Amino acid sequence: MRVLVVEDEEVVGEVFVTYLRELGHQPVLVRSAEAALDRLTSASPDTILLDVRLPGMSGLEFLQLPHVRAAGIPIVAVSGVATEHQARECLRLGAADFIAKPVPLERLGEVLEVLEPYALHRRRGQPAERRERRSAPRAALATTVHVVEDDGTEWFGTSVTVSPFSVRIRPHAAVRPGRVVKLSFTPPDGGPALAALALLVREEPDGAIYFFADLNAPAVSRLSTLIARLQST
Repeated sequence: MRVLVVEDEEVVGEVFVTYLRELGHQPVLVRSAEAALDRLTSASPDTILLDVRLPGMSGLEFLQLPHVRAAGIPIVAVSGVATEHQARECLRLGAADFIAKPVPLERLGEVLEVLEPYALHRRRGQPAERRERRSAPRAALATTVHVVEDDGTEWFGTSVTVSPFSVRIRPHAAVRPGRVVKLSFTPPDGGPALAALALLVREEPDGAIYFFADLNAPAVSRLSTLIARLQST
């Protein structure tokens, strides 16, 4: 994909660019939202990696611009001052996902892999091909998941599989893809419950896939350790 990276921190921006090139994408780096606007046409991005805290126009202001919203380009928002309110606001304004800094690069790769078929079909004018994400380890895990929708509706489901970045839950609920929920579950590792905002990516016959939007690095590491243990048993 052609990825427009909007990041004012020089070192962080270069890390993103290097990693995206390793994944086979074509990154273009700009330092401000104003510069990103100029590049919307010339760079023809398939997706945008957007820092929320920028000099001048903020990432939140960028998300609200009619020209940006009309473009329909999938945007991944990142922020070093991550709060639940900020994450919800970014997603409400149309961001496809929200990742707290420091950004786990593996998770960024996962997010881009989910977005890729939907981003590229816009360029090709063809239906998006569904792709299975195989890069992240996952394991079968049946545990109760408490889900709270943005209107306060609560329900309980059962996980089918879990990865450090997502969970598959059944039964289906009346949540539309692209909606954000708050979910919590207790991994069978003796630790406390995990709670996270999550984005419903898609529904499938064997469960709905929710992508974690704000799990911190210790939580990702904890899930990775659990999954490695489950896979070895």
